[in-house]
Amino acid sequence: MNPTPTTATPRTSKPGQVAAWALWDWGASAYNTIVVTFVIAPYLTEDVAAGAPAGSLSGATWLSIALAAAGLLIALLAPVIGQRADAGGRRKLNLALWSALTILSSAGLFFVADEYSYLWLGLVLMAAGSVFSEFAAVSYNAMLRQISTPATIGKVSGIGWAAGYVGGIGVLLGAYLLFIQPDIGLFGVTADGGLKYRVLAVVAAVWFAVWSIPVLVAVPEIPPTDRAARVGFFASYRVLVRQLRDLYAHSRHTVWFLLASAIFRDGLAAVFAFGAVLARSVYGLSAGDVIIFGVAANVVAAAGAFTAGIIEDRVGPKLIILVSLGGLVAAATVLLFSHGSTLFWIFGLILCLWVGPAQSSSRTFLARLAPPGHEGQLFGLYATTGRAVSFLAPSLFGLFAGLFASDRMGIIGIALVLLAGAVALLPVRSPVRESATL
Repeated sequence: MNPTPTTATPRTSKPGQVAAWALWDWGASAYNTIVVTFVIAPYLTEDVAAGAPAGSLSGATWLSIALAAAGLLIALLAPVIGQRADAGGRRKLNLALWSALTILSSAGLFFVADEYSYLWLGLVLMAAGSVFSEFAAVSYNAMLRQISTPATIGKVSGIGWAAGYVGGIGVLLGAYLLFIQPDIGLFGVTADGGLKYRVLAVVAAVWFAVWSIPVLVAVPEIPPTDRAARVGFFASYRVLVRQLRDLYAHSRHTVWFLLASAIFRDGLAAVFAFGAVLARSVYGLSAGDVIIFGVAANVVAAAGAFTAGIIEDRVGPKLIILVSLGGLVAAATVLLFSHGSTLFWIFGLILCLWVGPAQSSSRTFLARLAPPGHEGQLFGLYATTGRAVSFLAPSLFGLFAGLFASDRMGIIGIALVLLAGAVALLPVRSPVRESATL
């Protein structure tokens, strides 16, 4: 990857484009909160899989297998898809395509009734949505430099993350108040056949569809970049290998950042993946309390991401990431020795305060490193490296929880992954601060 390609990605910071770009994250939050985390995944593993034959694998195990297969596809395809979008000037087109496929996979979950025979349809749709949403995120993240300047990139990234969290708040509250809590929800929806959960998959699809439109209208398509990279699909892998060699030769610290960020991003993902489990099994929160905590957590994370984004433009992303990881490890350590719901609320929210800044600054760190015109390829590698180590935090959580026969002790595993990521980041050189006049 030559650091000075022939065509640079245009750099602007127009409020309308920033708002349109952030609204995509606002819309995507419905898929992440409703389908991936709080509603559909538990419905699939608990209700749909409840009638499993004796001796068969659990619903959670089947879901983990399906998502692992999806992760393999992402790891193999994401860099090439990003590279081809850059080369052909199809970044916005790719965003539209993968967003649409994510939306369709979400809507399709409406047909997954709470009978075991529908489990396979649910697993396929969940795995497909995981692949499509990750590919959409590659193009979305690559747009960051298009709608920001060197002086505003941290703030703009923080706005995007904050919009996602705030959108998640609205969707989660609406789902809880209008469909989950009442015996008879909006439009007369009841729990029969899992309808009150299935209809939320459609709500998530519609929400995502509506709010993904502005970015496709307001943000221009990039011009084609490297004509030499505009080759057939399988030949794209040869181009990728060549460009990776160039990247290692000319920008080795970028490679090290991809590896370090993969580690701590896996720890960040584990905070969300196991937070609800710990809230119920260790700290005594009810299912309803967990959803309310999720709303509060999104508020805190949004505030943290937005504030840190403003500060980052002055101090750089590396310091923000390291401080955030330190805060996360400290809060996790306190939670390890805490008991009861009150302390969980206090230190759980403190934990969430640092998640947003770490996520947002990790994205801007790579965006600052990316050679102009190759953002899509680098964010494809960003997705790949993240998937490559995605076993770390779940494995260590399970190891410590199993060794001590306590879910609480799994916190040690998550904290160790976050700490390892911080240590790996320490020797990585910070991105060169570009002139604010560019």
